[in-house]
Amino acid sequence: MTQIAFIGLGNMGSGMCANLAKAGYDVRAFDLNPDAVKKAEASGAKGAPSVADAVREADVVVSMLPAGKHVLSVYFGDDGVAAHAGPGKLFLDCSTISVEDAREAAGKAQAAGFPMVDAPVSGGTAAADAGTLTFMVGGPKEAFDKAKPFLDVMGKNVFHAGAAGNGQVAKIANNMLLGISMIGTCEAFNLAAKLGLDAQTFFDISSTASGQCWSMTSYCPAPGPVPTAPSNRDYQPGFAIAMMLKDLKLALASAQGADAETPLGQLAEEIYAKLDDDGHGGLDFSGVMKRLQGAL
Repeated sequence: MTQIAFIGLGNMGSGMCANLAKAGYDVRAFDLNPDAVKKAEASGAKGAPSVADAVREADVVVSMLPAGKHVLSVYFGDDGVAAHAGPGKLFLDCSTISVEDAREAAGKAQAAGFPMVDAPVSGGTAAADAGTLTFMVGGPKEAFDKAKPFLDVMGKNVFHAGAAGNGQVAKIANNMLLGISMIGTCEAFNLAAKLGLDAQTFFDISSTASGQCWSMTSYCPAPGPVPTAPSNRDYQPGFAIAMMLKDLKLALASAQGADAETPLGQLAEEIYAKLDDDGHGGLDFSGVMKRLQGAL
């Protein structure tokens, strides 16, 4: 039986780990939070007391970590994954980190003889739990082909974006667009309401007209039209403002390095940064609507 080490059991990682265990894989789960490990055990994984214990017999290492510094440390620190994993084992990092950090990690892995892909996700906690995530994967085609069966268990859409780091390129560009479009969608619904047009009527019209976008039809920031949207549970995430801000900062840093003009990305970052600074980082990113309404 294929053994998988899963490192990082936060809001996203816990659901992903559970789906691998449900698929019949022998999953060894590790997190610094003991409660997260207990949750993984309850979903069918076996808890590991350390990174070393999780990866020692693993055929595949999957990780979902907060930032690039954590990825580099967990994989390539003195007591990290590379120091304890068997020769040539597959590394599959699903964290959202900078393009530069992803490419550095891939280079270190290649030098040490490990195939590695960066495979950041889109879809949020509901998709992580349901196994319907979208994966954007960077890395050699051979490594992608090895990783795909495991990604297929955790996701519904799996795309090979090209060379190492390109998964992160796709993720941060996509989420910059998402942040921009959500702000625009919030402004449109707020304007319609201020001028006397109710949210459902505006939704019915615009969702079939040229203003249609995912932020409207799947995640409507106005309560009512999309029952599953966070707007119908007082903007509880979902995808938190703090997480959107993280992705926007990554996008802007990469844009500056590539000399790419992103004025709307910059404005979106400023709007979400102000919400985060004001203590609303835990609110869903569609909560921009509340700010526009004067409720924050």
